[in-house]
Amino acid sequence: IDFTGSDWCGWCIRLNKEVFSKPEFQEYAAKHLIMVELDFPRKKKLPAKLKEQNDKLQEEYKIEGFPTVILLNPRGKEVARTGYEEGGPAKYVEHVKGLLK
Repeated sequence: IDFTGSDWCGWCIRLNKEVFSKPEFQEYAAKHLIMVELDFPRKKKLPAKLKEQNDKLQEEYKIEGFPTVILLNPRGKEVARTGYEEGGPAKYVEHVKGLLK
């Protein structure tokens, strides 16, 4: 689960631009992950129902900073938390693999 501030959080924007949008990460994610993005924009307005859902999940997972990436196991139990990591998609894939071990 990627908790992001897509239009104001510099590290969130970098994570998306440098990692999540790259084919190398997308190929790994398509085979091994179910990606969920929960956005908390400041400039654009989310539909009320979506904002309510995101706020509820932010509270449930006790998100205090952005970006926060939470890795869950197949049963929905939290395995690890991370955020932005320098180094591009290959390094991030290795980082995720290490967290999932």
